[in-house]
Amino acid sequence: MTTYHIIFFILVGTIIFAIDQKREYFPVPIILLLVGVALSYVPFFEQVLLTEKMIMHGFLPALLFISAYQLPLKDLKKYYGTFIALSTIGMLLTAFLLAVLIYTTVGISLSIGFVGALLIASILTPTDPVSTVNILKTSTKRDELADVVEGESLLNDGTSIVLFTVVAGIFSNQKSFHIGSFISEFLWVSIGGVLVGLIFGYILSKVIFWLNHREYQVMVSIVLAYGSFLVAEHIGVSGVLATVTSGLILSYEIDITSQKRRPDYLNGFWENINPIVLSILFIVMGLEATDLLKISDFWAMFVIFILSLLAREAILLIMFKLLPNLHNHFKTKDVHLMTWCGIKGTMSIALLLMFKDQYSGHEDSIISLTIGAIMLSMVIQSLTIYPLSKRN
Repeated sequence: MTTYHIIFFILVGTIIFAIDQKREYFPVPIILLLVGVALSYVPFFEQVLLTEKMIMHGFLPALLFISAYQLPLKDLKKYYGTFIALSTIGMLLTAFLLAVLIYTTVGISLSIGFVGALLIASILTPTDPVSTVNILKTSTKRDELADVVEGESLLNDGTSIVLFTVVAGIFSNQKSFHIGSFISEFLWVSIGGVLVGLIFGYILSKVIFWLNHREYQVMVSIVLAYGSFLVAEHIGVSGVLATVTSGLILSYEIDITSQKRRPDYLNGFWENINPIVLSILFIVMGLEATDLLKISDFWAMFVIFILSLLAREAILLIMFKLLPNLHNHFKTKDVHLMTWCGIKGTMSIALLLMFKDQYSGHEDSIISLTIGAIMLSMVIQSLTIYPLSKRN
């Protein structure tokens, strides 16, 4: 990807963001994705590639940090148990149920074994609220519901990486599955990531308030977002959870230090970074997706997309009955909306590219089916969130 490509993508993003200021009916990220698909047929963009490292080390820390930093702490305190339950037990149950459904339907027809089905499920389970949270808040006027969707997504990204790594290793015959080793690895990666985020977040948030110059404070916040991620990944724990935790710690420190008034310069910087990152990321995702799709398997992609919704709905209904914070503050019909808001996005693409780059040999069909289901989720769910939420 050259400088010319990057500047062009930012220009396109600027135009689309400017045209669609309300972002109600047509979420900007999805428009950018479709622009990327269209640009894939232009020779000038043939050499543009999206890799797992570009997403994980370039785009993802910024997007996660922004979401964590802006998540209202009152909702975090109120629903932290719900967030943890949905992003761990709920996500694992959803992945297993989806794998069973894929294996007993599409898997039989296309000769995909259960481990292959579980691999697809592990990629499709993490959710991405980037395209939906603003729409949900605008259409329903219920910020609390949108924040629950966002909080679940922030934490389940970390769970999804652990699950994917174990399943991909089994699929590639690199290691056998043992429940004890899986639990210990999951706890190490998850708790380790949170601890790194806590340490980085506490120390650097103190530094931010100690510095007198706004420019330096912004620079330290960048170090916090990316440094926590890179250090966590280097020692083998979850960089995703480290960045999320560090963003939450900074948000907390600002609330208790600044009488709940967020510094305009920090908000302004990260709010300006967000559309730039989204513009580049989603356009390049569209370019990459075109090369991975096999249109002949469209029927199977659509079936997997429907099954992913059914699996999420079933587990959310169970969790709704078990978690007091959910059934005391929301209605059953809200579960349907939460299901539809569980769009596959950035993390799913990153995991798929990780599999493609590190594990894949001759499993192009799995890659094609998975990217197809991701694309269907992003387009269909995003474009229908507004009318469905207005009816809710």
